[in-house]
Amino acid sequence: MAIKKSDIYRSLWESCDQLRGGMDASLYKDYILTLLFVKYVSDRAGQPDALIDVPDGASFDDMKALRGSKNIGEGMDVIIARIAEANDLSGVIDRAFFNDAEKFGRGQKMVSTLTALINIFSREELNFSKNRADGDDILGDAYEYLMRNFATEAGKSKGQFYTPAEVSRVMAAVAGVSRADSPRQTVYDPTCGSGSLLLKAAETARVPISIFGQEMDIATRGLARMNMIMHNRATAEIAQGDVIAEPHFLTNDHALQTFDFVVANPPFSAKAWTAGLTEDTKFGRFNDGMPPAKNGDFAFLLHILASMKATGSGAVILPHGVLFRGNAEARLREAILKRGAIKGIIGLPANLFYGTGIPASIIVLDKSRARAERPVFMIDASKGFIKDGNKNRLRERDIHKIIDAFTRQQTIPGYSRLVPFEEIARNDFNLNIPRYIDGSDPEDLQDITAHLHGGVPERDIDALDDFWAVMPNLRATLFGPNPRAGYADPLVGPDQVRATIRNHPDFAAFRAQVSAILDGWITANTPLLLGIKKGDHPRDVIHAIAEDMLNRFAPAPLIDRYEAYQRLMSYWTATMQDDVFIIAGGGWLAARELREARKETGDDGKVKWLEEGDLTVSRVRLVADVIPPHLIIARFFPDLKQALDDATARAEELGREIEELAEEHGTEGGLLEEVMGEAGKLTAGGVKARLKDKTIEPDEKTLLKRAAALFEGEAAAKKAAKEAEARLTQAVLKKYPTLTVGEIQALVVQDKWLADITAAIGAEVEARTETLTARVRVLTERYCQTLPQIIDDLAALEARVAGHLAAMGVAG
Repeated sequence: MAIKKSDIYRSLWESCDQLRGGMDASLYKDYILTLLFVKYVSDRAGQPDALIDVPDGASFDDMKALRGSKNIGEGMDVIIARIAEANDLSGVIDRAFFNDAEKFGRGQKMVSTLTALINIFSREELNFSKNRADGDDILGDAYEYLMRNFATEAGKSKGQFYTPAEVSRVMAAVAGVSRADSPRQTVYDPTCGSGSLLLKAAETARVPISIFGQEMDIATRGLARMNMIMHNRATAEIAQGDVIAEPHFLTNDHALQTFDFVVANPPFSAKAWTAGLTEDTKFGRFNDGMPPAKNGDFAFLLHILASMKATGSGAVILPHGVLFRGNAEARLREAILKRGAIKGIIGLPANLFYGTGIPASIIVLDKSRARAERPVFMIDASKGFIKDGNKNRLRERDIHKIIDAFTRQQTIPGYSRLVPFEEIARNDFNLNIPRYIDGSDPEDLQDITAHLHGGVPERDIDALDDFWAVMPNLRATLFGPNPRAGYADPLVGPDQVRATIRNHPDFAAFRAQVSAILDGWITANTPLLLGIKKGDHPRDVIHAIAEDMLNRFAPAPLIDRYEAYQRLMSYWTATMQDDVFIIAGGGWLAARELREARKETGDDGKVKWLEEGDLTVSRVRLVADVIPPHLIIARFFPDLKQALDDATARAEELGREIEELAEEHGTEGGLLEEVMGEAGKLTAGGVKARLKDKTIEPDEKTLLKRAAALFEGEAAAKKAAKEAEARLTQAVLKKYPTLTVGEIQALVVQDKWLADITAAIGAEVEARTETLTARVRVLTERYCQTLPQIIDDLAALEARVAGHLAAMGVAG
């Protein structure tokens, strides 16, 4: 059975369900990730790329042998300790003890909980000897998935061990690591947390480079070490300790070791950053001045700068305050700017990070091209995000736009620009982004003259020039001349705006332009999609088709190419990724497989289905992961579907006739009053019983016979519909195992992927059109009546009310 990536995630998260309630999320992550580590290294043992020695008797299979035994917790701890000892990982992977009655319960409670955990990790989808393809980091993605969810559950105070993957990707791209071309080059994170940011940075290098990191929290340092190993980076050096008071990486002459690339997400505004710092451990980091004693943001920034080689570059996440706070920080900021070490600043949305809700910025550093009076490239990316639970998250489009703008140094009004050093100096070296980029939305100003005399201000219509440039004749259809200069009269009422726009030839031409661009993308990428084969890397597939989507929609009228790209990426995440993963894992024939829906048996012995299922046969729910039944029906069995639809429609029609009959004659005093049930419904049984009464009047009998005929017809139609559905279900079930590769490709590529993507782009066309429609309606409604007209209408209404009152004898 082919496995979906989402199946892996689901199983991992189910393992967490076993621990909820017994301990805090910040603790149970240690147990789940330790088990994940043991399972992974056991599955990879004996393979050429295995980096961890799994001693005899200390594999995950040995853990499985412990299931149900009373010493299960103790046995698991022994296995983990043996792996740790054999690989110099003591104190790293053996810090979570499973033989802990406080966390797992006592006696049978512990046995049941730990057995359930082992059972989940025994599932086929968590077999990492199969499910890790070079180029698609299945295990690494699973680890990231868990870390994100752990950070979310751990809450504000305990989520600092994880940098959101989307932010890490931006950091890795702008830090310059992609220019690494030698294995001797290095990347370093002085506050590496669980190591996710450090790994993302290393992955962008063209060659494997050396990884170094330091983390103050000993448990989080253990997570980082496991993370490195599970990403095939076992040689990474991850030290433990306070990087300000006791930096670990030093040269032989007791100086800071320097690195080619540095990335970091240090704790924001650390209050006790000076704890343990002495004159001997400053290492020249604070020669430009000491940061404030109660705020360590600049301490970390200065440490990073001191840890970069003369040709080094990097990026650090810091709160916005570092850009504009005064006093000591202002002096430090000026000194750093005058050295030319700051290449760029990227303002991020608020509430991205798990440790805080405040907005942050990425400071991009570059010593390799540092020079006096260096300009700074600024990006205001604060508005590009999507809500994700109680946090915000960068979308794929936001990530790509930031990286494109920064790497290409693009000037985008309201978003990005290269700010000259002279301008920064004039602002006293204040780097607050709104001083240099106005990202505010234009104010929607009301026109008093238009309210008094009518007409829509031309300036408001001109603001829609992007639309008029694409649909040049539409403006004249919607707005005509007004006697007063600078104003136009609406030619279409507010209720007709939408229909007028959509029926206009210019709109049809616009839609045809977009369709032509999409058709070009489909033509170019269909061979690639049809050519997916077993062993291919899904990431390569989506990268190729998504980048082509981005490029082709660059000249598209009105459609933001990043939004077209996002539509594709959202579909990939929701649907297509799992499909490609299954096909790349088992070939095209794997796409025709059906499986039983997941279920669980409760303590009462009752089965609870965890999935709805696509087909039901003999009370068994079957799921089609790649090809839903409706696609097979549409392509192969339209006649059977039509028969089902006709029978269902006939049954529904007769049902409505019965309801109308009951509504008309079933009320008090009606001919069918006697046969209405207690629930106020007309039933076939009630009608049949009433017809046996010899005393009923002829009119009632006639009506009852009509109702009986309707019930008989409805029953026959329902029976026909049930039989038609059974025939259709059997036909579909027989078709699945006989589908050929060509038929599967047509169903998946044409009928599913390309059809869904076409609908998604069509939705974007509608969204842009709705933007124009809504604005034109606002303008026409706003100025459709002048103030004098409103006053006249009010006077007329007052006169009518006065007349009515007078007619009723009420004095005015």
